[in-house]
Amino acid sequence: MQSETSSGFVPLRWLDRLTQMANICGSLLIVGLVALIGADVFCRNVFNAPISGVPEMVTLSIVVIVFLQAPQALKAGRMTRSNALLGVLKSRAPRVAKMLQTLYDLLAALVVGAIIYATYPIFIRAWERSEFIGAVGDFTAPVWPVKLMILIGASLLTLQFLARILRRYS
Repeated sequence: MQSETSSGFVPLRWLDRLTQMANICGSLLIVGLVALIGADVFCRNVFNAPISGVPEMVTLSIVVIVFLQAPQALKAGRMTRSNALLGVLKSRAPRVAKMLQTLYDLLAALVVGAIIYATYPIFIRAWERSEFIGAVGDFTAPVWPVKLMILIGASLLTLQFLARILRRYS
């Protein structure tokens, strides 16, 4: 029997690779934010001149990091949940536990799908109108890349929820 984290099914391997790449991008973004915040603190204290746009970049990046790293957290079994009921069911009624886990994964995929459905028009509007965050003349950054990363991360998360179901029954 194969583990939940590996599969011989080629599309699932590709999904896992894309999920890992998104996770790496999120991690690199964290490293970049740490460097940017450190540089901002240094410039603020030494030169009395903060780096423009750091608060805006942090605000935008946190959302991106969450959506890029959530699919890998799910795949690795690190999503927060209570296993008390599930643990009892697995020992006493394994089929019910399996069905309950499947129901959870389906509902979660629907919720994340609703996030995708709601975010897509916001992404299109941000792209078409060149929406930005910041103050003109000081610092501005486009909003559409953040919306795109939300769509990518949420799509990977939805696919990982569905992949959990496939792995459970294969």
